[in-house]
Formats: sequence, C-alpha cells, structure tokens
Amino acid sequence: MRHPVLVLVLAAATFAAACSRSADKPAAATADATTPAPGTGDARKYLLETVDDAAVVQYYADGFDQLPLREKTLVYHLYQAALAGRDIFIDQKHRHALEMRAVFEAILTHPEGVESGTMKEIERYAKLFWLNNGPYISLTARKFVMNIKPEAFAAAAKQAAKAGVTFPVQNGETLDALLTRLQPMFFDPDFEPIVTNKTPGPGKDILTSSANNLYAGVSTADVKGFAEKYALNSRLVKVNGRLSEEVYRVGGRYSAQITEIVKHLDAAIPFASEPMANALRALIQWYRTGEDADRAKYDIAWVADKDSPVDTINGFIEVYLDPRGVKAQWEGLVFYVNRDKTAVIRKFADNAQWFEDHMPFDAKYRKPMVKGIVANAIDTVVEAGDSGPITPVGINLPNDQKVREQHGSKSVSLSNISEAYDKSTPGSLRGEFAWSPEEAERASKYGTLAGELHTDMHEVIGHASGQQASGVKGTPQQAIKEYFSALEEGRADLVGLYFIGDPKLAELGIVPAAEQEAIAQTEYEGYTRNGLVQLRRVRQGTQIEDDHMRNRQMIVRWLMANTKAIEQRTRDGKTYLVMVDAKAFRDGVGRLLADVQRIKSEGDYAAAKALFDLHGIHFEPAQRDEVVRRVDALKLPAYTGFVQPKLTAVTAADGSIADVKISYPMDLTMQMLEYSGARK
Repeated sequence: MRHPVLVLVLAAATFAAACSRSADKPAAATADATTPAPGTGDARKYLLETVDDAAVVQYYADGFDQLPLREKTLVYHLYQAALAGRDIFIDQKHRHALEMRAVFEAILTHPEGVESGTMKEIERYAKLFWLNNGPYISLTARKFVMNIKPEAFAAAAKQAAKAGVTFPVQNGETLDALLTRLQPMFFDPDFEPIVTNKTPGPGKDILTSSANNLYAGVSTADVKGFAEKYALNSRLVKVNGRLSEEVYRVGGRYSAQITEIVKHLDAAIPFASEPMANALRALIQWYRTGEDADRAKYDIAWVADKDSPVDTINGFIEVYLDPRGVKAQWEGLVFYVNRDKTAVIRKFADNAQWFEDHMPFDAKYRKPMVKGIVANAIDTVVEAGDSGPITPVGINLPNDQKVREQHGSKSVSLSNISEAYDKSTPGSLRGEFAWSPEEAERASKYGTLAGELHTDMHEVIGHASGQQASGVKGTPQQAIKEYFSALEEGRADLVGLYFIGDPKLAELGIVPAAEQEAIAQTEYEGYTRNGLVQLRRVRQGTQIEDDHMRNRQMIVRWLMANTKAIEQRTRDGKTYLVMVDAKAFRDGVGRLLADVQRIKSEGDYAAAKALFDLHGIHFEPAQRDEVVRRVDALKLPAYTGFVQPKLTAVTAADGSIADVKISYPMDLTMQMLEYSGARK
C-alpha cells in the first residue's frame, strides 16, 4: 500500500495525497538540455510550471554521485527496467490511451504549419495526459478533454502527416478514420467519463461504469462464481459468452514490455547483493510464468533482502484502479537508501512489537509476534507507471496479508520527493483555511515534521499491523471488495494519528517531549483542514472516487459525527473545519481504529460499506464550490507531477559501464517525448 502526499495550504509542509502549491507567477519550464543539479537547497529550481490545477516539479537525487560504481550500475539497469514497463500502465488506464498519446506526440514533434492556438491547447492536453498516465485525472478518476474543435485537431494531425509522420492506424484505416474513432475520447466529456467508478449509483454496475482496461465486456454478475487463477495480473475478457484471463507475462499480454523489463532485470543481477539477486531472479520467474505461487516467492524473497543499499519495486502491485480491488496496475520505482534520514523511521520498525501491543483494538486482532519489518528513508531515482510522475511519499509492501504476517514487510519514506514537495510550496498561501494565526503558525513551525512522522507511522506500524481473525477464510481484499483499499488506507492513517501523541515517541527520542503536544496538535489540525480542502480536487460530481481521499473524508466526517473534537465554523462567508479538542480527537481516533480493524480482520463487507457510504464518499457541492473559489483565488494547484532525473551510462572501450551520470531535464515535454522515442 502507499501513502500519497497532501500539502495543506497553511504550511510549506507535507501531510498526506498528491498535491502541492504553486507560486503566484510560476517560472516557465526551460527547454535547455538536461543539466547537473543546479545548486542546492532553496537556490534550486523546483517548481517548473503549472498546467491547469497541476504543478510540475523537478526532484533531485543528491546522493547518487557518491554511490560506488557497482551500485550506480545496478541503479542504471533497474532504471531501464522501470522505464521499459511505462506503457503497460498507460494501456491499463484505457484501451485507446497509447493510440491517443501517439497521435498528439506526432503533432508535438512536427508542429510546423499548425495554428498557434491549436498547438498551445494540444500542449496543455499532452502535459495533463503525461502527468496522469492517460486521459483521466488520477485523484478524481474523471476524464479531461481538449478545448478546441475536433476539426482543428484533425488539421494539425494532417499537417504532421504531410511531414511524413506515421500514425497508429489499424489495418486499412485512414488517418481520418483514426481521428473519428478516437474523437469521443479526446473531446466528449460524457463518453466513458470515469476511469474507476466504485459507486456508480442504483442499478449501475461498477465494472461497466468504469472506463479502465482491466476488463473487456465483463460485468460484476459475470465474475460471480468465476475462479480467477491470475486475479492480480491479468485482464479479464468475455468472448462469445465465455470469460478468459489474458495473463500479464512473457508470451502473454504485454509480452513485449515484460520481455524488455526482464532483460534489464537480468542485466542488474551481477551488480546486486546476493539477497537482492535472489529477489530479482524470483521477480523474473514471476514475469515468465505469471503464476501466483511465483509472485508469493518473489514477495518473500524481496522482504528477506533487508540490507541492500539499492532496491526496486517493479511489478503488478496496487489495486486502486480496479473497482473490485482485485486486479493490479503496473509500476516501477528505483531508489537507494538515504542513510542520514533513516534513523527515525528505523526506530518505528525496531519497536514495532511495542506499538502492536498497544494498539487500541481487540487483542485477538493484534499480531502476537511482529516479524521482519524493514524501514528506510530513501532517495528515488525514477518512478514509472502507477508510481509516477504523480508519486507517493511512503510505501509499505508486500500487500499479501499472509506474507506480511509470516515474513514481514518493507516500508520506505521517499525523502527526496517530500523535499521537492516542500521546496516547491511557497509560504505565501498560509492562512486561508486556518481559523487562527496560532494555528497557521503551528503549521509553519511543525507541519513538515508532523507530516513526515505521520507518513512513517502510516507505513511502518500502520499497514504492517494487525491480523485476520481466527477462522476467517480468504483475504480481506476478497471479503471487503471495492471498499478494501479505502478502508486499509484509513486504518493506516488512524494508526499514525493515534500514536503521534503517545509519550513513547518522546521516550524513543523521535520527538522532543516538550514539543510533542504541539506537534500532535499540528497534525490533528492539518488532517482536519484537509477534510474540507481536498474537495478542491473533485470539481465535477458530488462523490469522491480516490481511495486515499475517501479514507480521509471518512475519518474527519466520522469524528465530526461521533466526537466533540471538530467544529465547522463560518466567518466572513467562509467555511472552516477547526480541531478544538485534541484529547477528544485522539480518543475518537482510537475508537474508530478499533472498529476499522475489526471490519478488516473479520472481512465485514456490510460494515465497511455502511461506514464509507455514510461518511467517506458524498459531500455537499455548495461547500466544494466555495473551496474551489477560495483556492483558485490563491492559484493553488490540486496535485503535483514530477520531472525525473535522467541517467546516462558512460561506457569504456570494451563496452562495460565506466560511470553513470545523473542530470535533470527541468522540462516535462522534453522528458516525455524522449521516453516515448525510446519505446519500440
């Protein structure tokens, strides 16, 4: 599971869902060639541009140059493996997404003769598409469209065709026919409007109402009673009335991309530690067979590698895209351990049993013996597929509950991503949603620290905690279905909120005892504000689709309904959510966590549904509209996507890698066109 970042408008600080704040006059992205890291700290350029309500930010990997050549070479091969799978996730988002990308990239690379206004709109659309890996906003699941006439787009495509561009036409298809076929996806907001629709309304089906490419011609009724052998890593299709699984593996669906991934993983093995090499071999085996038993062996081998300074996450992992919460989307992430920042997160891992023993839920749902928890602060080098350009700030894996209970898990905090969020967030936006100057000042002083602590606990002692009730068959995912991901994210958030005020943190030296109360209050206030501020992302409709947003909405609204901890206030025609009682907040969090853990441990679908239907999904559109007006006046982006570092191998006369150089493109368009040019 993962922990996105949320930057609240009161502090240059990270808290919890992919967003950031832009400057009033953001600097335009440079079109220069990639460069070494330009300076350090505040002197660097982080915010490159804004596109609609998205910020585009460069992140840096400072420690890479200091890595030994062996580790640099390992990172380089893993970097290539991550980029090799990028197109898998784009295709999973929508069946036409790769064709759509090929069309607008052909125009972007051959702009001669295209009307300037048309080109500007194509560039805007392209950037949103690249950031979101397809034609749907990741946080809201809703489609975005081009704001020009189809005829203008067609004219631009024909200009590119005159320059000799090859378009992705099907056999016997003309360019006009291709553009007509894709026109509803580019221009019609009501055609397949939601990529993942877990609450489509009475009488509607969650699969047929969702536009993603994880199913073809399949409804929920079709799946009932069907035994999926490759539930995690296959597309389920219905042909001539029969269901079949298109397995993601060498020789199966996405064979070309997976074969390329395997090639680079295999090249990485000679440079890896033996535990990591074992994990890479197991991953390659899973890619070759697709068998779930091989996936479990890989999970176990990956968890067993506790000390490698370089690591990767690569495969079909998270299930947020699937309304059923079953089928995984592909992602690739490569990183190295940041030794200087790992001490705090390791303290949570080293004391995980204490936290487990003191969870506020029934002892029968606690692990009697916590096993194998590994935690590191890391610096990321590349994120692809479901991992980027929109990225989490914390990850805990594997998701397999049995592997977690029997072998342990790994947690990582993405320190350079958090830094980039922080550095791209100006302090001038503080105050809009704070009830008092004191609240805003606390956010400014403690917000970054509080957010990092919450992320660490979310991953290390949140996702890694608890166990299934005795006698419960199947997995929590299977039992809780479309509500599982939101419930699990809520459970992990509640763990972090519960313990951030516990004296144990001061005892372990994680926070100063004299400041812990203020730190905890800051996090409670920030989390409360987010129950209102996050509505700015959902500019259409009256319900929340993203699982992380649902979990935060559920927690805040449950606390409002069941405790005296939060008040809704109005001043000068503006709405505020104000945390007024820290003790009541923590006590309420403990009660809610106890219930959420019971729901997960017992697989109580009905209770999960009731919890989110009442508190986590629906909202008042008038309140959302007010929030949107306020943040638009502040020019506040709703989310952030990142430009990645670039690695270049320097080869010796014999063809071996003599060095690996890192540089920073500082330009989203240049990087994305380069990525696509590298794909075959």
